[in-house]
Amino acid sequence: MNPASAESPPAGLAGTVSSRPEPPGAGRWSHGRWLMLVALAYAAHVIMLFAFGGRKEIVPRPVTWVPTLQLADDADEWLALNDPTLFALPHSQDFASAMRVHTPAMKPPSFRWTEPPGDLSLSGEKLGTTFNEFMQTNRFAGIELQLKPPLNFSAPGLPIEPVLAQTSTLAIQGDVAQRPLLNQINVPSLPYNDVIAPSKVQVVVDAAGNVVEAVLLPADNPLEAAVRFEEADRRALELARTARFVPASHLTVGRLVFNWHTVPLSKTNEPDR
Repeated sequence: MNPASAESPPAGLAGTVSSRPEPPGAGRWSHGRWLMLVALAYAAHVIMLFAFGGRKEIVPRPVTWVPTLQLADDADEWLALNDPTLFALPHSQDFASAMRVHTPAMKPPSFRWTEPPGDLSLSGEKLGTTFNEFMQTNRFAGIELQLKPPLNFSAPGLPIEPVLAQTSTLAIQGDVAQRPLLNQINVPSLPYNDVIAPSKVQVVVDAAGNVVEAVLLPADNPLEAAVRFEEADRRALELARTARFVPASHLTVGRLVFNWHTVPLSKTNEPDR
């Protein structure tokens, strides 16, 4: 017979042996054991306190700042706060009344004061003796008072230029002013006994820099039209056509303004207007 088979229970009884209930108290502690453990821990704590704790005699603390009750009389300041007119009407205990009552009395000065008598230690004959000796031993340089100092004339920093130009000038305006001139245009002075208005010529410059069109512009106002001179306008058109500018990639439009300077001439050679 196999010993293993002899020790193991029969197959039919296996479920009966495993389902047998355990005895009470075998898996967890009861309430009595827990109470016993807590009592032992508390007793050990008390024993340690008495064994290692310091023993100091209990001394009662002195009693301080004890509230007291005291009856106030009618003159107490706290009772005066119940008065609704304390800050609205004059009061005997306010600041102004206290200053008026306790103001010290000022003794008026006496106007019959006289200097106490005293003897002078220096006679009147010796007054000024020290100052005279100081002036004799110290010589001071004389100071000359310049009541009228000399005038300092200064020349103007910039030279005074004449109001009118001394020669005829040319001004370039518009887009054509961005292209410099290649030739020099000499604008002459015209013989005339009066002022000549500027001659304004509108020019069209091609890509090569040549003036392809020159047109004389009219006067801007009647006053300028009254002082126009036909000879000056003709010379302006001739000079404008001779202008040469720096080449560009496109046509340019602008104005040439000739400001004329005149020189006087005799009556026999005066041109007709």
